[in-house]
Amino acid sequence: MSILAPWLALLLVIAFVSYHRFSLAVFAAIGGSALVACALLGASSASVIAAAVVLALIVLPLLITPIRQRFITAPLLGFYSKILPPLSDTEKVALEAGTVGFEGELFSGKPDWKTLLSQPKPELTAEEKAFLDGPVETVCGMVNDWETTHVHADLTPEVWDYLKVNKFFGMIIPKEYGGLGFSAYAHSRVIMKLASVSATLSSTVGVPNSLGPGELLLHYGTKEQKDYYLPRLADGREVPCFGLTGPTAGSDATSIPDFGIVCKGEWEGANVLGVRLNFEKRYITLAPVASIVGLAFRLYDPDALLSDQKDRGITLALIPRNVKGMSIGRRHFPLNCVFQNGPIYGKDVFVPLSQLIGGEDYVGQGWRMLVECLSIGRSITLPSTSSGAAKLAAVVSGAYARIRKQFGLSIGRFEGVEEALARIAGNAYASSALSQSTAAAVDRGEKPAVPSAIAKYHCTEMAREVAKDAMDIHGGKGVILGPRNYLGRGWQAAPISITVEGANIMTRSLMIFGQGAIRCHPWVLKEMQAAQLADPVQRLKQFDANLFGHIGFAFSNAVRSLFMGLTNSRFGAAPTSGVTQRCYRKLNRYSANLALVADTSMLLLGGKLKFKESLSGRLGDVLSQLYIASAMLKRFEDEGRPASDEALMAYAFNECVFKIERALSGALRNFPIRPAAYLLWLLVFPFGRRAQEPSDRLAHRAAAMLMSPSDARDRLADGVFLTPCANNPAGRINAALVKVILAEPVERKFQKALKNADIEALSFAEQLDEGVREGWISSDERKQLEELRELTWDAITVDDFDHSELIAASALKGKAFDQAA
Repeated sequence: MSILAPWLALLLVIAFVSYHRFSLAVFAAIGGSALVACALLGASSASVIAAAVVLALIVLPLLITPIRQRFITAPLLGFYSKILPPLSDTEKVALEAGTVGFEGELFSGKPDWKTLLSQPKPELTAEEKAFLDGPVETVCGMVNDWETTHVHADLTPEVWDYLKVNKFFGMIIPKEYGGLGFSAYAHSRVIMKLASVSATLSSTVGVPNSLGPGELLLHYGTKEQKDYYLPRLADGREVPCFGLTGPTAGSDATSIPDFGIVCKGEWEGANVLGVRLNFEKRYITLAPVASIVGLAFRLYDPDALLSDQKDRGITLALIPRNVKGMSIGRRHFPLNCVFQNGPIYGKDVFVPLSQLIGGEDYVGQGWRMLVECLSIGRSITLPSTSSGAAKLAAVVSGAYARIRKQFGLSIGRFEGVEEALARIAGNAYASSALSQSTAAAVDRGEKPAVPSAIAKYHCTEMAREVAKDAMDIHGGKGVILGPRNYLGRGWQAAPISITVEGANIMTRSLMIFGQGAIRCHPWVLKEMQAAQLADPVQRLKQFDANLFGHIGFAFSNAVRSLFMGLTNSRFGAAPTSGVTQRCYRKLNRYSANLALVADTSMLLLGGKLKFKESLSGRLGDVLSQLYIASAMLKRFEDEGRPASDEALMAYAFNECVFKIERALSGALRNFPIRPAAYLLWLLVFPFGRRAQEPSDRLAHRAAAMLMSPSDARDRLADGVFLTPCANNPAGRINAALVKVILAEPVERKFQKALKNADIEALSFAEQLDEGVREGWISSDERKQLEELRELTWDAITVDDFDHSELIAASALKGKAFDQAA
């Protein structure tokens, strides 16, 4: 045998062991066995001995713990301590607040797909389903969004009363306190359906069930606070809001200037210990109608009335609306979306310590409380709102594109419109799966900090893209506001979801990867915690174990990235066969790519990575698309792998894969340390980028699904309000689709006969009369064409107004005053 055989064998063993992540001891055993085999097969004795010496020099120092710790780990620990990025107390709280779910597998480089598929399919209870089919359906039918936004600038009193009586504000409050006690999944489904009717309606219901007094009291409130407030919040006697954002501290909530001073003051006729507050908040949803205000502020104790610590940190309080010194300002007007929103001011507002959420035990714990609750609320309200809007736009755009004709063809037959319809279908499918995934995570008891940021960012971004494409397809129908318009207000409101609960720019560039790289990584957080241990013996011991686990992890991901890149993901573990097998294998590759590039970035850039927002944003995109693709696969499997969904699933999955490779490519092309970038490129893209955007064939199939009734279309539309009532033009257009399709053969036959007869100058009724007389159509077919004309006109007609109808009420009052004067 060649003298190279032992070296090739050793190299193959290294690759094999690294790919499968066997231990160092196993590597030594397999490597030694391979060298023995080479010797027995006639390899050069000198080369076998040389290879054995190299193997021993590598393995023995690493296997003998005292040698490894003294000569390798200790110096690396010193170096690591220097490059460890400094973390503020608020960053530490944010990192420790959430839990890690399947997103941790995606950062592992070797996801355990059985873990994902073993998670229970989210289901509604009979009670939850009855609520959706009953009160939710009813209130959707009560809301006329044009009147809400243009006439009343609010929900009607009847709708407000209905929401309170039916406990819409108490969905997350347990039954023992008079609430509905719904699951997070049911909560999500309710918000999704409401959002398909009116953004004002979904916001009004979503906020009390998201970050606010209700959720904070559930997790941290004292028994007295829970017993008093939760029943009142559940039945609507109290309408809550929560004041966090201020003029100078928006996303930077930890720098809020609002403060409270511990002191004594009068409360309900008694002199008690409490807090005197000064604050200014804005953008506070439900503030104009709130009866109880939750407030975040920094608490100071200069006279040491509670402890020797003067700055007690961020604290939360509940303030009744009528308390002296607090005023709720006039309403904000967010992009013509009229959910109640406005500023709150406080000057020397005194409340007793009993009004602090959680009482004295939770003084200074406000930031942790907010972060934990934000991860839950962000998982549901905004993703489900965006998903509801996207799903409605998808099915109605498909129906409209089939009904609306230009040049004698349904506009959906034109490839340009097909492209837009396919994007809408893919985004609606992805956002629906993502929204469902994060809600299910909450129901499993998780606090999904990273997935909630992914869901908030990507669901709202996808909804914005859907709104843009839907407006493009509808043209003037989407532009002209009025009772018949079901897109315009959603188009106006799209930036609101993108802005609130952490602006999307910040969410992408700082939160997703910033938290994900530490929280989801199997070793980084453990290394950071080990390096900060006070006991030097334990510090070295634990850092050693985590460090070499991390080194093996990184080497494995390099090997896995290269192998799967060379084979184009055609091999590897997958939990299923058939149409999804290749999908799982591709995600295995990109998981290894992400872990490899993230590790390299953290090692070479250290604390500077925190300020490389473009790089961290792109790596966050990779993690996000991995999570979205996983959510879609889980949904596809949960629904029984329906064949009619395959084209839609393939379109959305290919879009994810294309975005993953684009993000990885962008990260490597702009990586600041060029030699490392070149090496990473060879490991990640040995044959260059291979992923392409979805093909025209897939786009055609996805678009066709939206324009024809099918079980796939019904699944995509599931959960949105499509009842064809007077106040729901979208529902009427969707309901018309079946009749329009049935009438198309008759319409084609009639149009052909008209063209040959040359009587097009007659009115439509006269043309029909002629058609019946000439035998082109029967009497029943005439009725069918008359109904088709009515349905078409209902779909394409837009509103017009008298000038006086569009003048603001304030202008009319001013004019009347001038005339009277």
